[in-house]
Parts: sequence; C-alpha cells; structure tokens
Amino acid sequence: MKKNNWFSKIIKFVNGEVSFDFKEKEKEVRRDTTHIEKSLLQRFVEWHDASGFKVFRNFYAAASVVIAMCIIGVLITTVSYMPAYGEFSNPVNNEVTERYIEKGMEETGAVNIIAGVILDYRAFDTFGESCVLFVASCSVMMLMRKDKKGKSEEVFTAYDPKRDTIVKGVAKIIVPFNLMLGIYVVLNGHLSPGGGFSGGAIMGASLILFSSAFGYKKVSKILTEKVVKTVTFISLTFYAFAKGYSFFTGANHIPSGIPTGTPGDIISAGLILPLNIAVGLVVTMTMYSFYALFTREEI
Repeated sequence: MKKNNWFSKIIKFVNGEVSFDFKEKEKEVRRDTTHIEKSLLQRFVEWHDASGFKVFRNFYAAASVVIAMCIIGVLITTVSYMPAYGEFSNPVNNEVTERYIEKGMEETGAVNIIAGVILDYRAFDTFGESCVLFVASCSVMMLMRKDKKGKSEEVFTAYDPKRDTIVKGVAKIIVPFNLMLGIYVVLNGHLSPGGGFSGGAIMGASLILFSSAFGYKKVSKILTEKVVKTVTFISLTFYAFAKGYSFFTGANHIPSGIPTGTPGDIISAGLILPLNIAVGLVVTMTMYSFYALFTREEI
C-alpha cells in the first residue's frame, strides 16, 4: 500500500515538525497621477511634427513618379495606335477637316472657317479658355491686393512711369486708332482673320498704353474693379447660356431658331458675332486688370 502522505503530514504538524506560513498578497496601491491619455489626433500631430512630414514628402515624391510614368505609358500606348502622320489614304485624318471645309459656311454662316470652328463646332473649348482668363484674373486679384493702411499716395505713384511728353503725344494718336482696330477685329472675326481673342488683346494693350501715358486715375474713373468684374461675369454668363442652348437643341435634333444669315454680312453667322464680342470683352478686362494689379495692387 501506498503511504498516506497527507496523514503523515498532519502528524508532523501536530508534533511541531512542520509549519505553514501564509503570506498575505500585497495590495496594489493606487497612486495619484496627473497623466492624461493623449488623443489620437494629438498623437498624429506629434508624429507629423517629428517625422511625418518627411514620410509624407517621400511618399508624395514616389507617388508622383509612379503616376507620371503611368500617364506617360498610357500616352505612348495611345500614340502607337494612331495612324501615320499625313497619310492621305487614312480617312481618320480627313473626315473632320473635310467637314469643316465643305459644310462650315453652310452650317455656321461664317466666312472665316477658323471662327466657325472655335465658336461653333468647338465653342465649349473657347468657353473654357475664357474661364481660365477670368479665374487667372481673380487669382491675381486675391494675391496682389494688400492692406493699404499707412501707405501714402506717393508710395504708389513712385512705381508709375513718368509722364513723358512724347509718350503722351504718341498715345493721343495711337490709342484711338488702336481701339477702333480692336473693335473692327472683333466685329469682323466671322468674316476675316481675327476675332475676340486678337481684338481683345489689341483693346487691352490700348488701355495699358493710355494708363501708362496719362495715369492710372483717368482710366480708373471708368474701369473700376466693379465694372471689370461685372463686364467679365456678364460676358461669360451670356456665352455659357447661349452655347448651352444651341448645343442642347442641336444634340437633340431640335431647330435652334437662330438664323445664320447671309454669309459675308456683318449681321450673320448666328451666335458667332455676339460670342466674339463676349470673348473680346473678357480678354480686354483681363489684360488691363493684370496691368493694374501688378502696378497699383488694385483695379
């Protein structure tokens, strides 16, 4: 038989040979502390200040290279499927051009095929370009305008060109003819080379020359900031609604009701003439606003 171990242990305990020490478990003492657990946002900010910016910069550079290579690869692949340049037998190279040349005057009423393309067939492209000018003007206006408190008029006039007698005399002769030329180019854009962009550039240059010769104040009596914004906004709004309407009716095979008139007449070519005027005004206002903002920090 196996020995009864537990019985023998009891005998030894009674005889004093074995003792049991019971150790009390130490209780955890809760210490008062002012430690506050940081939020996830605070940890992110600390990480960003320490090393996050460097990580983001490296990731941004690597992502930029990868995206650029992907775009280059797509463009190269697309170009590889394009037909050989100038191959006459390829109909893809001739269908659009042939349509513009043969049907352009009949469909747009414009003698100038280029005007018919940019203000009728591809009018939304021109609208986007005009919007780019407007956005650029607004951006420069926000960046260049500064607080004028404490600045005297002498500070601004110091940057104005000197009122030279020769410049004034030449400007008196050139400016009226330049303005007339700009208006002529805009109004005849559907009949001859020209249009809103070139005519607006001529008129904008005329205003800049007048301001340089006779001073900013004389131009600002007419072309204030409010006038520039209003004219540009109305021109772009008219352009958007006019071409939006004509494109909607044309895309749905609905007669637009806009007569093309007799090719060769001033009042002809449907909406091309008023659209040229709208584009010309936008270009004129943008050019002069750039000049005024960079020289006077205001319009």
